Amino acid sequence: MPLAHNLNKVTKNLSKSTASIHIKGRKFKQLNRATLRDKKITEKKQKSLEQKTNELAILFFLQKLIKEQFKAAEVFTLVEMQSFIELFIGRFDDELAQLRKDRRPGRPQTSRQQILEEKVKHEEHIYHTGYKIPNLTDKDTVEKLRVWNGTTGATTGMKFVLITKQTKQLPTKDEEMS
Repeated sequence: MPLAHNLNKVTKNLSKSTASIHIKGRKFKQLNRATLRDKKITEKKQKSLEQKTNELAILFFLQKLIKEQFKAAEVFTLVEMQSFIELFIGRFDDELAQLRKDRRPGRPQTSRQQILEEKVKHEEHIYHTGYKIPNLTDKDTVEKLRVWNGTTGATTGMKFVLITKQTKQLPTKDEEMS
């Protein structure tokens, strides 16, 4: 079975031949498969990057919050962590209220308003199913979050927990997510 080549390699090999490519020919099918393969890989990379960006958004928010507003605090309680998540979800409330106020009666929503409302709705759904955030009850994790450089690789040293709206207590050391 032939090895899968990337699109650049296939087009380079096809450009060497001077003949035109027939629609039902082997070279055309090869080019088509390579194009579809390249498109699929690009879509997967884009989806993965978007997912990582969304996961890091709450980490940036928490880092900013504990660096600016809670400089003296070393650890946080579960209730405080839940309030941080609620603050994160409500960060667009002022802008949404302004957009709703500015809209004339009978007019459709602006695209910005639709995007923000969908984002808030999605984040509330995640909050009900569980946000994976750093365990702020652990002193080392709080310090690591304060000096975090913003990359995904730097999060590997932090301890994470799953926080939902209904969480009553944090998991023990054995149950924590790594």
